Amino acid sequence: MRVLLAGASGVLGRHMSAALVRSGHEVVGLTRSPDGARRLRDDGVEPVVADLLDRDGLLRAVDGQRADAAVHAATALRKPPMRHSDMTATDALRVWGSRNFAEAVQAVGARRLVVESMHFGYGYGDFGDRVITESNTPWAPPGRTPALERHLEGFRVKEHVAFHTEGVEGISLRFGALYGPGYGGGGSDAIVEMLRKRALPVVSERVRGSLPWTHLEDAGTATVAALERGRPGAAYHIVDDESASMTAHVRYLAETFGTPKPMTVPLWVIRPVGPYLHAFLTTVARLSNATARAELSWEPVYPTYRDGIKALR
Repeated sequence: MRVLLAGASGVLGRHMSAALVRSGHEVVGLTRSPDGARRLRDDGVEPVVADLLDRDGLLRAVDGQRADAAVHAATALRKPPMRHSDMTATDALRVWGSRNFAEAVQAVGARRLVVESMHFGYGYGDFGDRVITESNTPWAPPGRTPALERHLEGFRVKEHVAFHTEGVEGISLRFGALYGPGYGGGGSDAIVEMLRKRALPVVSERVRGSLPWTHLEDAGTATVAALERGRPGAAYHIVDDESASMTAHVRYLAETFGTPKPMTVPLWVIRPVGPYLHAFLTTVARLSNATARAELSWEPVYPTYRDGIKALR
């Protein structure tokens, strides 16, 4: 297939692109900057420079292009978000960028659209010990606060666009917290560097928080599987087999890479300086990947975050 990939120059996008190319597909990568275009050329990807939030410019940029399928993996995150405002640009890409990209997908003649999503689309909070499947928990319910609602609107709109764009078969991949080898200092490389500088504290293990995790390479192979074998209108959990707290994950990174142990701070310190991070750290969600295993014939190469971190050495 010839695949139009939005967000191709980002850390996740480059893993997706690499997996697609390894599987014999051709990638046309959308990026917002000339620097991103240069990186894509180095990766063997045909670049198209366009901003998803500029509808007219986007449609001009893809004029004359043809593609069989498309992937929307664009975000605006350059570092872990602390405040709700750190998510503003990514929220806009999920709402307005998704709508504009859907028009571009139709313009290039693509028949299949895979969109990147996350477990946080179920909401920020404590879901207890029950295991969430794609059908037993409401997707993107109203947020408890205006700030949380803005984030959930992004997840809600992005999937709605994927599933309801005329002439397009939409599929959503709901990832866990992403980690793994980065490009240009992204991914877990950036976390390890912060640990070396003693610039990344953790909260106490007594804080109830547990997240599903997804290795970036597993995210890439799942994207290929969804394009090749996904069921139109379906959402899939692309997560590993074990949830774990951010504290456990970061401490294992420090142990594995031999960095100084991260300082432990009380949770109450986080809320005033990082209210989004506070919601992140206190969310408890356990997701099943059984549907992806059964329908996509996909399984994580790294079943737990420990396996994935050890492979980074």
